[in-house]
Amino acid sequence: MSDATTPAPPRAKQVPVERTHHGDTVVDPYEWLRDKESQEVHDHLHAENAYTEAVTADQQPLRDAFFAETTHRTVETDLSVPSRQGDWWYFTRTIEGEQHPVFCRVPAQPDDGGLAAWTPPEIEPGVALDGEQTYFDTNAEAAKHPFYQLGGLGADRAGRLLAYSEDTSGDEHHTLRFRDLTTGETLDEAVENVHGGPVLDPAGERAYYMVADAAWRPHQLWVHAVGTPASSDRLLLQIDDEQLWTGVEASADERELLIVSGNAEYDETRLLDLTDPDAEPQLLISAARRLLHTVEPIELDGERLLLVTHNQSGPNNALSLTSAAALRAQVEAETLDLGTTVLPHEDTVKLEGVAVTAAQVLVSARRDTIESVQRLPLATLRAVRDGAAPTPTSQLDGLIFDEELYSCFLASARYEAPLFRVVYTSWLTPPRIYDVPHVAEGDGAPEPILRRETPVHDVDLDAYRATRIWAPTDDVGASGHQVQVPVTVLHHRDVTPDATNPTLVIGYGSYEISMDPHFSVPRLSLLDRGIVVAVAHVRGGGELGRRWYEDGKKLAKPNTFRDFVTATDHLVETGWADAERIAAWGGSAGGLLMGAVANLAPEKYVAIVAQVPFVDNLTSILDPDLPLSALEWEEWGNPITDGDVYWCMKSYSPYENVRDTAYPAIAAVTSLNDTRVLYVEPTKWVQRLREHQQGEAPIVFKIEMDGGHGGASGRYEAWKDRAWDYAFIAHHLGVDATTTR
Repeated sequence: MSDATTPAPPRAKQVPVERTHHGDTVVDPYEWLRDKESQEVHDHLHAENAYTEAVTADQQPLRDAFFAETTHRTVETDLSVPSRQGDWWYFTRTIEGEQHPVFCRVPAQPDDGGLAAWTPPEIEPGVALDGEQTYFDTNAEAAKHPFYQLGGLGADRAGRLLAYSEDTSGDEHHTLRFRDLTTGETLDEAVENVHGGPVLDPAGERAYYMVADAAWRPHQLWVHAVGTPASSDRLLLQIDDEQLWTGVEASADERELLIVSGNAEYDETRLLDLTDPDAEPQLLISAARRLLHTVEPIELDGERLLLVTHNQSGPNNALSLTSAAALRAQVEAETLDLGTTVLPHEDTVKLEGVAVTAAQVLVSARRDTIESVQRLPLATLRAVRDGAAPTPTSQLDGLIFDEELYSCFLASARYEAPLFRVVYTSWLTPPRIYDVPHVAEGDGAPEPILRRETPVHDVDLDAYRATRIWAPTDDVGASGHQVQVPVTVLHHRDVTPDATNPTLVIGYGSYEISMDPHFSVPRLSLLDRGIVVAVAHVRGGGELGRRWYEDGKKLAKPNTFRDFVTATDHLVETGWADAERIAAWGGSAGGLLMGAVANLAPEKYVAIVAQVPFVDNLTSILDPDLPLSALEWEEWGNPITDGDVYWCMKSYSPYENVRDTAYPAIAAVTSLNDTRVLYVEPTKWVQRLREHQQGEAPIVFKIEMDGGHGGASGRYEAWKDRAWDYAFIAHHLGVDATTTR
């Protein structure tokens, strides 16, 4: 827009609020914007949306093009591969024009233990299978509300009862409901303010669910007897430690409920007998052990044992075999004996976890950023139990694929099934679903059975390339070698490293979350326009094991931001990026990364998109009454009690470090009802950015008034949101709607 037609950005009034910690007094003029119920705040947010719409109106052709290309390339009438549970095959249909999936099922033939009984029926768009039932139409439920999202959904073993939780506002306060699958009727009983999804006992008589405290921390475990009022529900457990987040899931054979209270550095684990309605949780490993671990029950030769994945012997984890009785006997002991080591710790392989079936144990492990699935035969487990040497994870049989950069993760492993299911994808390969039959030890590697490959319309996937480069830093790691940041470079085959390419750099770098290879239809629209998309696997993520994560958290957090700038510089040095046309994108903790980078090196970027950004992180972490803040101390440190943490966080907090400089074009995108990163953070950040902006680039703010942390509900709305982000980026990179390869 021209200067004559550009409206003035909304200016929030200033109401000074002081806070003092560690002798440092900070005056915050925009803290009043935290009052979510204030009409003045709502008026300001609507004004921000109107300003953003006006300033970015000329990007509408790009948005339309990106959205049209995504919808055209996506097979809108989509199908899942049926999964067997009991005597039913369960699957979903996604119907063209509908926002949400439709949950269906069809009767299965009797299970004789053979592969035939576990071969899923083939489903076709618009063609009903014999006996097919629609047991939950999410679109019909969503039509009653401006926002709708399922928190969880599951049936009992016999397929007679469905338990599900729904969020109708975006604030993640769920209502637990039940449906009689024999009649299709929803029961009158409901439980309000449930956190996440429920776990049904196999008989469908009881539902276990979590309730959150005022800080939105799941801290209470309740049990609801189906057919009784919610007022009769029984409290089973309450965790008062404000640094522990509690979750529940059923064991593989559905005999026990696993209750894990933990954070990024340690866990506390309990078991509950699902076969006994009067059972109480039994503590196995307490938080006082400061042990990061997971527990999986396993039946071995009639003996009930436990597989424990843990960091007792090293940060990349080991696997041990013990029993519940042995652990309960040591609850008060000074040291903890985890039994027999099955898989030892390895410096080059991160053991992510295991899944138990009646035939084998499946091991998820990561090496050189890539996660894959290995098989641990029960015969090997027996041998180790009986005194044989542990087997390194790196020596287990795994699934082998041709691509260098891919993701292979376990999708399901029913305890009684003669096979397990994995999803394979890469930056350039749409998701494929494989069933992998069990083979006896010594019979060779199993041959995966391709059940489905996600179709994509009118795309030559050979037109794209993915490569890995390494950006050297100035740091020397614990091994004594120079730290190098892995960077994935995605581009059209016609694009070469000639220093002329518009480039989008993406990053996250927190919570040990890895930016694993995944296929994206919307991303193709960027690649088709000659934009290089580079993924910076910065420290704080989990791509290179636990130490990579630990070197990007707490007092080492600034490494995350420096790595991103280092990756950007290396893209220029290697010719992949035009130094004058680089943009950046990140969400949530990746939004913190965007805010920090905007202050650290604003001159290197022409545009930044920060999705639900954690940009006022110091203010939030200083207030333990805010949602999730106390839990975050294990990620960032506790700035309330630790002065070093306070000053470290203040040194990089985006809101605290806005300065007089020429900032790039910045778009902050959020949702009013987000409980994870409150809307007030980007609201305040944008005001401060505009105060200090010395350049001409716009600072805009877009807020979804009915959404949550993931934005608006529904797939079409999600595509529109991504089209908006990409259009903002492409526009400022100098790419228009018609430019394609």
